[in-house]
Amino acid sequence: MRLRPIHLTLIATLIALATWHILNLTGVLSPIAPTPQGVAKRGWEILTDPFYQRGPASVGIFWHLTASLGRVAAGFAIATAIAIPLGLTAGLHPLIRTATEPFVQILRPVSPLAWLPLGLALLRNAESTAIFVIVLTAMWPTFLSTMEAVRNVPTTYLHLAQTLGTSKTATLIHIIFPAALPAIATGLRLSLSTSWLVIIAAEMLVGGRGMGFFVWNMWNRLDTNAIVIAILIIGVTGFILDAAVNALEKALRHD
Repeated sequence: MRLRPIHLTLIATLIALATWHILNLTGVLSPIAPTPQGVAKRGWEILTDPFYQRGPASVGIFWHLTASLGRVAAGFAIATAIAIPLGLTAGLHPLIRTATEPFVQILRPVSPLAWLPLGLALLRNAESTAIFVIVLTAMWPTFLSTMEAVRNVPTTYLHLAQTLGTSKTATLIHIIFPAALPAIATGLRLSLSTSWLVIIAAEMLVGGRGMGFFVWNMWNRLDTNAIVIAILIIGVTGFILDAAVNALEKALRHD
């Protein structure tokens, strides 16, 4: 029988589960460490009752997930609305590109969590601060991809447009932007992944509803089995988001 990738995945999963179980039984892991049986039981409890609401923070996993996705959608949309026009402008004008480079090189490496205290001080609102942090960290991949894509538009296209007397606005809309679109989609994919990573960390500190808050709350209760379930949900959601943008990117490249 020929092994397929799915077979290797199943074998690796079974080996990992067996090793995990043995480490728990032999006492190698901490007494509060999650167990395969505990994760399965807790997962059933969490996933079979995802919609309950017993208070502002005591809600089912569905509401935590939608809260995180809502913040990501808002932050990602704002970051995109800022990054693409700035990237187009910087790509078209070398002077602006040179002027903005120091800001990009200084601000881009800053840890997302470093912005949280400043955001809280400026906005005095946890929800707005979480979105603020997403915007500041997610805009850079799209900005840089857009700028480089515009710079690398084939000069043949531009010369042909100039020869035909095409206006600058028409050249931007009908030539430069479509040519740069596949690379912009790549930047959007990276920005979306960054947004999802950032919001989980931010929610651990700003509180309220959200997957990050759920993880931190479960840690305070020493419910590590629930944390594993949350990690799996976060990972699957991130995979779905990435796959959606990847499909868009492939469609644009195909076109």
